Amino acid sequence: MKKFDLPSHLQAIYARFPEAEPRPLIGITANHTGEDAALRDPYYEQVVRAGGTPVIIPPVADESVIVSVLEQLDGLLLSGGADYNPLWAGEEPAPKLGGINARRDLAELLVTRLAYNRQIPIFGICRGMQTLAMALDGHVAQDISERSSIKHSQDGHRSEPTHSVSIEPDSRLAEIYASEKPQNADSTEKIRIFVNSLHHQAVDDPGRRFRVTATAPDGTIEAMESTEHKPILGVQWHPEWLEEEGLKLFRWLVEEARNYHEAKKIHEKVLSLDTHCDTPMFFPQGIHFEQRDPRILVDLHKMTDGRLDSVTMAAYLPQPKPDEEFSSLAPHLAGLTPNAYANGIFDQIEAIVEQQKSYLALARTPDDLRENKRMGLKSIVLAIENGLALEHELENVGRFAQRGVTYITLCHNGDNDICDSARGSNTHGGVSPFGEQVIAEMNRHGVMVDLSHAAEKSFYDALDISKTPIVCSHSNCRALCDHPRNLTDDQLRRLAAKGGVAHTTLYAGFLRKDGQASILDAIAHLEHAIKVMGIDHVGIGTDFDGDGGVAGFADASEALNFTMHLLRRRYSEQDIRKIWGGNWLRVMEEAQKLKVKS
Repeated sequence: MKKFDLPSHLQAIYARFPEAEPRPLIGITANHTGEDAALRDPYYEQVVRAGGTPVIIPPVADESVIVSVLEQLDGLLLSGGADYNPLWAGEEPAPKLGGINARRDLAELLVTRLAYNRQIPIFGICRGMQTLAMALDGHVAQDISERSSIKHSQDGHRSEPTHSVSIEPDSRLAEIYASEKPQNADSTEKIRIFVNSLHHQAVDDPGRRFRVTATAPDGTIEAMESTEHKPILGVQWHPEWLEEEGLKLFRWLVEEARNYHEAKKIHEKVLSLDTHCDTPMFFPQGIHFEQRDPRILVDLHKMTDGRLDSVTMAAYLPQPKPDEEFSSLAPHLAGLTPNAYANGIFDQIEAIVEQQKSYLALARTPDDLRENKRMGLKSIVLAIENGLALEHELENVGRFAQRGVTYITLCHNGDNDICDSARGSNTHGGVSPFGEQVIAEMNRHGVMVDLSHAAEKSFYDALDISKTPIVCSHSNCRALCDHPRNLTDDQLRRLAAKGGVAHTTLYAGFLRKDGQASILDAIAHLEHAIKVMGIDHVGIGTDFDGDGGVAGFADASEALNFTMHLLRRRYSEQDIRKIWGGNWLRVMEEAQKLKVKS
């Protein structure tokens, strides 16, 4: 091959198809030196060696540019460089503050926070680790020289390690550097590696989203990683200069970026449906569904960030005790009957959809959901949580069906006139005679019967009464967390035998008895349900805005993180399609077909 003969260089590319193997796209934040955006060679060289495609991100704070760039990225590398202006932390400059780089600060803080919202894997190096802390509620010390007993700004070449760090054993970093641990070492023993050091600012408080995973001998924080089971990692040293040892970290980033890319592809093809949220409870507060509203866990921003296509919004009605009036249970219920309140919720949902009709639509059927996705619209599906809304009138089942209600949860926390609740007093010994009529009427109108919140006897009764499979829109496994709201293995098996589905929910108290739950506990419940019922009978009903939400899956923006975890566990695209709503759509279609036949 001739060095300066272009056709000979192209020949090898053209001789195969595709022309090159696909590689994850890794954005690298650029430094700014005087009049130039610049980046030292080792950053992008290590990305290439690790199997990624490097793209340099200039320090531009234009939000449209940043969002457009992030839409294309599979991973983000935050590079090193000058100090942060302490005004970003609300502080005045310390005497030993180094040179700041005003062109980078806002641009990188915006890039980082918006990448975090989108679940993009992030790796921060030196200043990049400090960027993670600054953008995500941690704190950076302006100068550590007075409190440090070792030198953190070395005079030797960048490729020369000058001090050691100790890595926490139960960390992602320990997994990456597992080969550094002696063969006979205790599992709790820290791994010790040698690193370079070129800084005087440093993270001194990682904040709640991170935990410290490596320290220098003087206690300086040298690495941190996500407490939310996300692929986010920061190191204070410069691995881009450390050849093979440093390459391990770049390989981690590229592998996580590959997983993220695959999750994005799946969400492009698969219809994702969260079958239960209580966001309408917050309507009286004047929420803004078109904004990233901190008061709610589901809005257009969060659904878009998490690539969540559709959500079932339930009109939740609290159950009054026998001596209470419904209208007295909360100020926003004053003067309202249960039926009027539920209809008012649906009026408000319809108004929101009308206001945002360029981005949002109602869905009553599986075909509506699929068509909305094809048109690029997010879907809202209507449901009722607590048959109290019927006000003991069977005709209201048909009226709610006409409005588009897809399921009714027969009861909530307390017995009603339809059935006994898991937290009730065994008023009827299961489903009441009126409840039998309600279930038959729901079958006739194509409305799914939801047994979340129901007592065991009510569950089995409804299973026998209903002509179509029943659903549990947001229920977990009692074998893993002994709570009356959770389903026993026998209930799961009986549900599956009748073709029904049980959707894992994110309420911490239903995931763990101590309430200290995370996304890993939600996956454990899902996998137990799969073991008992099979992959065709499970799904996700978050209960967002009804106290649902755990670390790693705390709002709708983190739906994609859940998919990334499923991919790490080697679930197939077909499995993920079923989990993210495919099974539910099957039951919905069966219920609505019976309506057509009758």
